[in-house]
This record gives sequence, structure tokens and C-alpha cells, in this order.
Amino acid sequence: MLDRVRREAGAGARGRHRIYLGIAPGVGKTYTALEELQRRKARGTDVVIGFLETHGRPHTAELAEGLEVVRRKQIPYKGVTVEEMDTDAVVRRKPAVALVDEIAHTNAPGSVHEKRWQDVQDILNAGVTVISTVNIQHLESLADIVENITGVHVRERIPDRVIDEADEVELVDMSPHALRQRMRHGNIYPPERAERALDAFFREGNLMALREMALRKMAQVCELDLEEYMQQQGIDAAWSAGERVMVCVDDQRHAQDLIRRGWRMANRYRTDLLAVFVETPGWGSATPERKRALEENVRFAEDLGAEPVRVQASDVAKALMQVAHEKNVGSIIIGHSRHGRLHELLRGSIVQNLLRLAGDVDVHVVADRDRSNRR
Repeated sequence: MLDRVRREAGAGARGRHRIYLGIAPGVGKTYTALEELQRRKARGTDVVIGFLETHGRPHTAELAEGLEVVRRKQIPYKGVTVEEMDTDAVVRRKPAVALVDEIAHTNAPGSVHEKRWQDVQDILNAGVTVISTVNIQHLESLADIVENITGVHVRERIPDRVIDEADEVELVDMSPHALRQRMRHGNIYPPERAERALDAFFREGNLMALREMALRKMAQVCELDLEEYMQQQGIDAAWSAGERVMVCVDDQRHAQDLIRRGWRMANRYRTDLLAVFVETPGWGSATPERKRALEENVRFAEDLGAEPVRVQASDVAKALMQVAHEKNVGSIIIGHSRHGRLHELLRGSIVQNLLRLAGDVDVHVVADRDRSNRR
């Protein structure tokens, strides 16, 4: 709520942050950002370029013509003069929108901040909307994967929260084949550098992997946006977009069979798996053996990549549905009740209660085959 208030128009409002996320260098994220800036200028918006890196590409430089550029700061470093964005000058100019290119860039020693994305935060806090650019390989969480796949150690990185906290993230996509063709035609690097790049970082397999990372990150961003919207609008029914799979776990051995089934379903749907345990008031007096068995099942779920979720409640079915609504779950997997018919008549069946509350959420009730065979 506080974050939303800060972003509302008025005194003290924070600027909006729009990020163009590229799958790799040369896909056109800077060009796309400049097109957006030109469109806003044509509509009468006060825009400036806080920092632009054309990389010597003539079409990019041409598109920047006619746009006001804030003069860069000159910083002496090891006998040379390095140009960096003058963040204070951008804030003093106070435009409606500023373009800041390549936010993973490391500033020269002597700058106020180590990284350019930190300068962006200052500009946003001053109430200026920022359009920025970054490539997927610069995300901190992907650094080891990018290095393992491409063999390139990416030094300049940004925390994932910069992407997650942005108001808008737009993917600048291109097929690996088309990007390599752009490289061959000299639209990204000079010919001699292009040939080396095509045999190294820009190998088709590398680009396919980077593209998949970018698409997955965008899916996460969209899912977070959807969850936030559902919470703001008070929507308590799971929607079909990005639905997760949820497995109800307990201390019984059968829980691992349920987790395996949930993993197969989540893998088939290409979605996330949740492993949920509802701790009822009597769980504190459970035997050490039962508690160890539960922990073993939870670890098993984590080993398969599931997100463990623990909640405390007296009504198990109601608690499970609350988690399902909060986490945008589309399918629930639960084991068949092990209690006898008399117990269900007196206290009610968790499965039956869950089915009654399910609404649009699918409930899959799985029998304990080992128990059935013993009968």
C-alpha cells in the first residue's frame, strides 16, 4: 500500500520505471527505448536523455537526433577522463521522462554510486520517470548459469529486485537466427569483431539459452503483476494464467507419492510446484517419529524443486484453499483420507470439505495404493 501511495501523482511521488529487457546485445533494446522517447516527445512530454550508449551504430544515433541530452560528468581516472551520467544534473533538470541506457554499467571510481542502476533509483526518487535498458545476462541470479553456458564471466550485474520492482518490463526479443544475421550484416559490431562474436558468445545455442532465461524471467514478472492485481481487486478465485500445482503433504509415507505426481503434473504444465503442510493445534504433541517423517517429506519435496509452505490452522480444508487463492493455484493433489467412515461422519472429511470449497480449482484425490494392496 505504501509503495502504491508513493507512486501516485502529487508531491513526493516516485517516478515510474520502465525497463526494456533484451535477450542479448544487439536485439534493439536501446533503439526501442529511443522510439518510445520520441513518441512521448511528439505527444508533448518533457523528455531528456540521461545517458545513451550507441555503440557506434548509426541507426541508433540517428534516432536520438532532436532529443535533449543532459551533459555527462567528466571524471579523471588513471590519467584519462571518463564520462559518466550526471545524475545530479538530471535531477536538477527534472524532466517528466529520462532515458538511462545500460543500467548494469559500473561507474568510474569517484562517482556517487558504484552502479548506474543506483543512479536510476535517485532519479526515480526525485519524481522523474525513467526508461532504461538491460540484457538478461546481467541479472545477479543468472550469473553462474550464464557463465556455465557461454563461458563468459559477466562482471556487470544488477540485483533481480531492480527488475522485480520496476513498474513495467518489456521484453525485446529476436530469434537467435535473426540476431546472428544482424551480426553478419554488421548491424551490431564491425565485421572483424562480429566474426569472433559469432563463434563465441553469439553461438546459436548460447542465444537460445539466453532467450529462454529472458522468457522465464518475463513469465515471473507477469505472474507477480497478476498476483498483485488479484490482491488489489479482491479476486479470490484462481485464474487460468500461470496456475501452479499444489500438493498437500503430511507425515505419511504416501506423501512422497503425491509429491512425485505433483512434480510430473507441474513439469507437464511447465509451472511451479507447492508443497503445503497445515499444522493443526494438536501437531505440537505429535511424536518425534512423526515430526521426523514430515521433515523428510518436506526435504523430498524441496529436492524436486517444490516450494514448501507451512500454515497453522484448525480447519485444514479452508487453510489449503486460502493458500491456493493467494498463490494462484489451479490444481491441488491430496491423498485419500486414511480415517474410517465413523471418523468422517463425526468430524468431517478434509477431502470432502476441500471439494466443497474448491470452486474453479481442480482437486485430484489420489488413493494410497500400498494401503489398498495390504487390504
